[in-house]
Amino acid sequence: MNTEEIANIFNLPPELPTEELFEPLISTESLLIERIISTGQTTPTGEWYDQDQDEWVILLQGQATLAYLDGSSVKLKAGDYLFIKAHQKHRVEYTSAEPPCIWLAIHGNLQQKQTTKAIE
Repeated sequence: MNTEEIANIFNLPPELPTEELFEPLISTESLLIERIISTGQTTPTGEWYDQDQDEWVILLQGQATLAYLDGSSVKLKAGDYLFIKAHQKHRVEYTSAEPPCIWLAIHGNLQQKQTTKAIE
């Protein structure tokens, strides 16, 4: 195995970005896996993500809040993941700057499996 192929999802750039950083890790015509680094950025006021593909996203580090067009919102902490259907309008309301948010997002024509919700 070539050690140059090894990377670590938690390694951050020496200088953290002033804008949200989207890093494609793997992509095909129908699938995109990307790392996203957020350092306090949010979706601009009045704007909504309206994606053509489903998205499964896990927050690996930090804290964040996503809001939906219907007025609901969800607070995420490290380890939380969720499924966002294609064209489900949503926005990022909050991301922590310290620690920075590290997300892993998978975009494509995905099928959500039933999951058991943990009791907190």
